[in-house]
Amino acid sequence: MKRVNDERPAPSWFRLTPSGFRAWWTGRHEPSPPAGDTDTGAGPSSPAGRRTGQAGADPLGLDLPAVLWRMRATVRDEPGSLAALCDRLARLGVDIVSLQTHPLADGVVDEFLLRAPAGTTAAELTSEVELAGGWDVWTERGDAHDLVDAPTRAVALATRTALDPSELPLALRQLLGRCAIRQVPARPGDASVAGPDGTAELDEETGTRMRLRAPDGGAITVERPYLPFTPAELARARALVELDSRLGPRLPLSEDLLTVPGAGHFTVRRADPRDLEAAKALHARCSTQTLRRRYHGPVGDADRYLRHLLSPNFGRTLVVETGQGQVVGLGHLLWDGDETEVALLVEDAWQRRGIGGELLYRLVRMAAEAGCEAVYAVTQASNTGMLAAMRGLDLPLEYQVEEGTLVITARVEPVRPVTPAPSRLGE
Repeated sequence: MKRVNDERPAPSWFRLTPSGFRAWWTGRHEPSPPAGDTDTGAGPSSPAGRRTGQAGADPLGLDLPAVLWRMRATVRDEPGSLAALCDRLARLGVDIVSLQTHPLADGVVDEFLLRAPAGTTAAELTSEVELAGGWDVWTERGDAHDLVDAPTRAVALATRTALDPSELPLALRQLLGRCAIRQVPARPGDASVAGPDGTAELDEETGTRMRLRAPDGGAITVERPYLPFTPAELARARALVELDSRLGPRLPLSEDLLTVPGAGHFTVRRADPRDLEAAKALHARCSTQTLRRRYHGPVGDADRYLRHLLSPNFGRTLVVETGQGQVVGLGHLLWDGDETEVALLVEDAWQRRGIGGELLYRLVRMAAEAGCEAVYAVTQASNTGMLAAMRGLDLPLEYQVEEGTLVITARVEPVRPVTPAPSRLGE
């Protein structure tokens, strides 16, 4: 088998269980505060944790490189409050690279990108801000991506969402930081899924949960337990979801041609709801064993998930079809927090010919281009085809058993193309 037009750029999310839907983004872990220096006090501050620290971060006078920090603090909405905060940070030799303000009823949330001497700790930053009169201080190490200003980032995320509806959860996560994103599909007779305006609401009690109307009429919930959302963030998220809804169903055009030795040519392309009947026909031709390996539950439930799997609002699905338009394979990329699940289904008659490996290659490439750090597959030890396809990625693999199933995780290297092992093709 060979690839034709394999280098076409792929544009830069629904886990199946027997009982029903899974989140776009919930994953196997609950969201938690970003990891910082374990001894620096990173995270929200409290008066009890206040410490004065040293005035400088480099007491030995060494020329240490600067590092980036993201910091958010609430300050009083009064003249001089921001100046006092800047003065305290200057005592540490900290440079303010950028600043965003989020007005509140009882103050202002200031969001900073800071450049600080390498020895500066989160506890020192927190202490100086609190001494300047700030509270609810939150810090996180930044990186070069944070140097892009907020308006430019928002426009770029809107462009990605406009080009591909499956980008919506990724765009929301990049807009709001580490968070858990879930979607509940619309059901007949449901009341309004959002706030008074019918599009969005913020949990006023905690501020850590927002609810948005999904493009399909259901609800999208976004939770970030470690950092409350501001009204400005709610407005930005609502605007992004409304853009996706107004543009309606759409998919980027992309097709690859595969040649299977002794079987002719196949097309690999993005799936959409119009492929529903062809996908159901694929299920009908697959054996019970093949369906059970894919869906890990009663095979009679498989068809009812397809409409959602094929919707670009729930994720990315690739189909492999013959020259006569018959679908013989499906590959799903399911966003799952910092990791990403991959799942494959290939018709029995076309297994062990390299089709699964080719699907997996393209799914992993999509994940890498989206900045995912890992992909994982939930399968069984007896599923030798999936095991071989994962090994064929030539990436570091981890194996663990969860609830009677085998979970294989591959660490993705975004800067390095991945290819399946040539020796497997044509088997």
